[in-house]
Amino acid sequence: MTGSIHVGVGGWDFDPWRGTFYPPGLPKTKQLEYSGAHLTATEINATFYKLQSPELFERWGKAVPDGFKFAIKASRFCTNRKVLGDAGEAIGRFVAQGFTNLGDKLGPILWQLAHTKRFDPDEIGAFLALLPASQDGVALRHALEVRHETFRNPEFVAIAKAAGVAIVFADHETYPQIADLTSDFVYARLQRTREDEPAGYSGTELDRWARTLRGWADGEAPPGLDYAGDSSAPKQPREVFAFVISGAKVRNPLAAQGLIERVGGGAP
Repeated sequence: MTGSIHVGVGGWDFDPWRGTFYPPGLPKTKQLEYSGAHLTATEINATFYKLQSPELFERWGKAVPDGFKFAIKASRFCTNRKVLGDAGEAIGRFVAQGFTNLGDKLGPILWQLAHTKRFDPDEIGAFLALLPASQDGVALRHALEVRHETFRNPEFVAIAKAAGVAIVFADHETYPQIADLTSDFVYARLQRTREDEPAGYSGTELDRWARTLRGWADGEAPPGLDYAGDSSAPKQPREVFAFVISGAKVRNPLAAQGLIERVGGGAP
């Protein structure tokens, strides 16, 4: 058995993608539909800045085929605060905005902490306890992205595992890489595309990342990655979400397509 693999980028409205990923002349109103036909997931970034309407989520869900997944980036009002344990009211507003209208196309929620936020076990434990298991009768999955070196800590891994929250695997020049498996899914953000590479990454790099994605889906803790705790984990199929983010953003859709081809999971 193996878990499914979903690969995408951040959002779908970026002018430099017109003519590089999107065909020339494609109306902006068709960009999400085109993304859904050529990628298998996307991160919704607009939710980081403001709440969206239930009707809009429903419309987005109808624009893409079955099997496509949307990850939802949590509101900055939940994560960019001095005391994370005080975020309960903001979290309640965020999860009630209507993204459950995406139905079975709803993927995980990405909770991205500020790069200045340091690891405090009591604070992180209190924050993870606020994350709801469901909304509107729909089960929710949570992934926590940490960006300060102090999180490279076995105690953090244990707290995330106890909460069933995935630690975001970040391939980034300065953010800590924490590959520990703490949930039944994996959430990866690949952030080192280069503009001098036509597909963002070299073919060798894409091959390597594809092997890693397949390893996660098969339930492995792939070798060669950085682990903060014990790299052993129950061998079980895991659903994998991988997003090519930041770096040379103009190349990200092509890098995502290259990964989709290599993992054998063509667009839905």
